[in-house]
Parts: sequence; structure tokens; C-alpha cells
Amino acid sequence: MAFLRFLICSVFVLTFTARAAHMSPSPPVKAAYWPSWFSESFPPSAVNTALFTHIYYAFLMPSNRSFTFDLPETTRAELSQFTTSLRRKNPPVKTLFSIGGGGSDSDLFARIASNAKSRQIFIDSSINTARKFGFDGLDIDWEFPKDTTEMKYFADLITQWRKTIDREAKLTSRPPLLLSAAVYYASEFRTYGEPRSFPAAEISKSLDWINVMCFDYHGSWDTTATGAHAALFDPHTNLSSHYGLRSWISAGVPRSKMVMGIPLYGKSWTLKDPYVHGVGAPAVGVGPGDQGILTYVQVKEFNKKTQATVVYDIRTVSAYSYVNTSWVGYDDIKSTTTKVEFAQANDLRGYFFWALSYDSGDWEISTHASKAWVEDQY
Repeated sequence: MAFLRFLICSVFVLTFTARAAHMSPSPPVKAAYWPSWFSESFPPSAVNTALFTHIYYAFLMPSNRSFTFDLPETTRAELSQFTTSLRRKNPPVKTLFSIGGGGSDSDLFARIASNAKSRQIFIDSSINTARKFGFDGLDIDWEFPKDTTEMKYFADLITQWRKTIDREAKLTSRPPLLLSAAVYYASEFRTYGEPRSFPAAEISKSLDWINVMCFDYHGSWDTTATGAHAALFDPHTNLSSHYGLRSWISAGVPRSKMVMGIPLYGKSWTLKDPYVHGVGAPAVGVGPGDQGILTYVQVKEFNKKTQATVVYDIRTVSAYSYVNTSWVGYDDIKSTTTKVEFAQANDLRGYFFWALSYDSGDWEISTHASKAWVEDQY
């Protein structure tokens, strides 16, 4: 297995230009998003901070009228508890709050980012909120700018945001807030609207890093075949992390500003034929879980309860399990640690998980991922 990981990392390195000599690399990012809707069952005090460097509060949204963060008292209390709890942990971690999310109003972000005045109102409110509740930074999860015009708005937003953050830090003599963004797995879109690309130059200049969402390549929108929804490689299509990360590097975003996303959940299908069960096998619908989605905890329970057969797929660097016509694809310890080693071998900044509470009770995946990132490599 060690040789396989070495081979995978070597292949990836050879795909790009020669690696630069190591000077003083940026501190690694071992991050995870904390879904606030699980606050009662999974409070921030339950986080094992020894395994992470940054934790994201997910999510906040500005008002669709004022463009400011007009938060109810319950949310304000939760934000205070979040930062206080994680700051008191040993070791402490840095905290950011993420704005948006997959189900948020993309049109609202476009309205905010469309002119300098509304951008400034939003930016000032975000900085004030971060300072008020003790956050170390901010994250924008705009899914996704839908055309070239909105991509320009995104560029304008992060450029103005960075200038305001730097100005605020200078005026207050505080460390500048971190600024990151969750982005599509590839730097360009060739589906979901007109062809368009993220503004790589502005991203490189204005953001501390990007969280590249290297997952959701397959799912309930295509029930004709199973798929490795976070495939590192795909021999048949461009739906792979290898392709996506290569596109970001080719666009000019520094490797030191790229954080690779790893899912703590699986996607399921119902097989057409229980005897044909590989990645890409014919399917007739979604399988177990909530609309074909199971957290890693639920995958483990499914495997144990059904005594499912577990297979590691070398081609895609993923795992899947099946029993009768039920099929689940996910990342296990092997695929996760291989991806982490792959990220570090290629000088990426780090990795992040969606989502924190989906790991097993003993932090199985997170622990192995943290150990796989060798701190003294350089």
C-alpha cells in the first residue's frame, strides 16, 4: 500500500512542472466545517482540536435587504460559545465563519458584489462580526457565480475585502483577519451555465487560500451508474480531483494557496444487477441514506449491520461497499490518507473536511489524516 501511495503521488507530480525548492512553507491547514444545525448533538466543545488547525462555523448569511449580518440573539450566543469553546481547548484552533453554503441564495451574493457601495456595507459588517465574536477569519462559500459577469463581481468583492481587512488591521494594530473561499473543484466551469473561469489572479492576490471542493462529482442527479463521488483519478472523464487541482494550478493559483477538500460522507445507488458492482456499474436509482447520502458514521453502521463487502478501488482511490443491490461509495482510511499524502507531496497548503460531525465517534478518519500530514517533512 505504501508503494501504491508513492506511485500515485509521483504520477501527480510528473503531471505538472518541476516542483520548486522548499524555502519556508506556509503553516499547513488541517481544517473542517462545523455545521451549526448539529450544535445540540455535536457542540464545539466536543471537537478534538489536536487534529485540526482551523474550524469553520457553517454558515451565516447577510440580510437580503441591508446586506449586513443582523443576527438573532440565539445565533449571537452560539457564535460566542463557538469561538470561546475552541479558544479554550488544548490546543486551541483558529476559527472562521463561512458565509453562504450550498443551499444559500447565490443571487444575493451577486447583488451585493455588483457595486462598490453594497460590497463595502457587506464587508464592513463581516469584519465587525468577526471581531465582535472573536473569529480569526472569514470564508465565502458562493455556490456559484453563474456567468462571466458574476465572476467579475466575485473578483471585485474579494479585492475590496482584502484591502478593507488590511486597512482595519493597520488601524487597530491587530493581526489581519484570514480570508478564504470555498470554490468549485476546477478553476473553470463547462457545465451549469455559460463557460466561465474563476478570477485566478485576484484569488492569488486577495485570499489566504481556497478550499477546493473535491467531491460531489456524482450523485442523485445521475442514477444510471454508480460513481466515486470524490475520485482522485478518473480514467474516463475530467470528474476527478487530479483534473480539478491541475486546472487551478494551470490557472496560476499558487499551490500554497490551495486546500484540498475531502468528504466525510458517501453516495449510494441501487444496482441494476447485484453481480455487477464496480465503480461505474449500472444502477436504477439512489440507495440507502437521505436521498442517497450517508455520513461516514452511517456508512460504518451500514457495513456492519448488513455485513457488506468492502472494496478498495485503486483506479479512483476510493472505497465502496455493497450488499445485494445496495451500493455505497465513500472515502475510507486508505483513500483519505492517500489523498492527504498526495496533497502534501504536491506542495498544497493542506486539506479540509466536510463535515466535522460526520466522522466516527473515535475520530477515525480525522486522526489518520492528521498523522498522514508529516509535520517535519521540510
